[in-house]
Amino acid sequence: MGTGCAADAGTLSGLSLFIVEDDDHFRETLMDAMSLDGADMAGAGTGREALEALSRRVPGAIIIDMQLPDMDGLELCRLLRKSERLKDVPVVFITASVRYSDPRDRAEVLRSGAGGCLSKPVSVEDLREEIRRVVPLKSL
Repeated sequence: MGTGCAADAGTLSGLSLFIVEDDDHFRETLMDAMSLDGADMAGAGTGREALEALSRRVPGAIIIDMQLPDMDGLELCRLLRKSERLKDVPVVFITASVRYSDPRDRAEVLRSGAGGCLSKPVSVEDLREEIRRVVPLKSL
C-alpha cells in the first residue's frame, strides 16, 4: 500500500521539468539524466530566460540554481510565486553555497515558496527523490 506521496512512483515518466542552471554542461547533464527517467525536460541559463520560457509553458516542477548570473534563485522563485499560472508549481533549489546548509537559511528557502533545497554536487538519485517528494503523486 502506498503512502500517497510522490516518492512511491517508480520513475518521472510523463512529468514536465524545467531547470534553471547557468552552467551549461551541468544543466545538460541533469536534463539528459532526467530524460532517461522519462521526464520531459526544458531549461534556461538565466532567470530572465527562465521567466520568458515559463511564460509559454507550465511544467510539473522547476529546479533552480540558487546563484544565477542575473538574479538569485530566491528572487526568481518569488517572481514565479506571483504568477497566477506558476504559483503552485513545485520548486527545488540546488546550490553550491554552504550557506544553505544552516537550518535558519534553509527556512529562507522554504519562505520563498520552494519545496526543497539540495547541495551541490547533486546526485541524479537525490534530485529524482527530491522531485518525487515535492511533486503531487497524481502528477507522476
